[in-house]
Amino acid sequence: MLRRPMLALSTRTGVRDAVTAAPLTGRVVERFIAGETLHDAVTAVGRLHDAGLAVSLDHLGENTVDRAGADATVQAYLDLLDGLAVAGLVGDAEVSVKLSAVGGSLPVGPDAPSGGAAVARENARRIAAAAYGRGARMTLDMEDHRTVDDTLETLAVVRRDHPDVGVAVQAMLRRTPGDLAALTGPGSRVRLVKGAYDEPDDVAFTERAEVDLAYVRCLQLLMAGRGYSMVGSHDPRIIDIAGRLAADHHRPPARWEHQMLFGIRADEQRRLVAQGRRVRVYVPYGTDWYGYFMRRLAERPANLAFFLRSMVGGR
Repeated sequence: MLRRPMLALSTRTGVRDAVTAAPLTGRVVERFIAGETLHDAVTAVGRLHDAGLAVSLDHLGENTVDRAGADATVQAYLDLLDGLAVAGLVGDAEVSVKLSAVGGSLPVGPDAPSGGAAVARENARRIAAAAYGRGARMTLDMEDHRTVDDTLETLAVVRRDHPDVGVAVQAMLRRTPGDLAALTGPGSRVRLVKGAYDEPDDVAFTERAEVDLAYVRCLQLLMAGRGYSMVGSHDPRIIDIAGRLAADHHRPPARWEHQMLFGIRADEQRRLVAQGRRVRVYVPYGTDWYGYFMRRLAERPANLAFFLRSMVGGR
């Protein structure tokens, strides 16, 4: 019942200002965000690497409103890749990029003569070139349903130079089974998630049970495909189903992986590694954490309960 109100709050400037200014918020945010600086991100990656976990790094930010902001986000990713390389942690790492953070939301104008999509496409190519040049990979994050076509068009462009650039798809969107049919060819990499945006009923399943069923249907398509499967879920039932489907489709551990969020079910991440499963942790960092944080609260009642207990109890 609280999911849609929480997602609505994720876009409210006034609420954002109040939450980010609250003295106790920072302590709770630390559970879900690796930190605000490059040093924080690299330190977190080092700890995860030592535990046998791979990483996907997201420099937080979305809906950038000017070219300077988009360029700053690109530079942050380049600096991140340099920092990982210096620390000896770049191998097997990937960066996750939201196109709206690198110019996708810019209107046609002096900053974007051909529109924001063209700016984001070129910036995605720059980040991909840097990532692959250092031995890392890149995955394009998916945002709300209005961005899907632009994201898939950008994916096609970037894959001309780097065929295994990954993409996230959201099971809650009704169109996703059709998208998967085109995305799961040889050499592809696809991350399947449930979806974390407030979508209208005509384009998405919105009831929890419907979304769960849609996820399993999409997971079957993903595992039956010929690419590399990335299963983004913390749900114990989904984790179990993924293992069975991988076995049914004769997928060895090297051809698929679990993906889980930083700070959520860390014990389960390590348990899966101990079983010989491949696990990648999605590591967000940066100062623009509010939208990401609110979506994490909306996803699971336990996350919201943790936040409220901490705010009331001061811990």
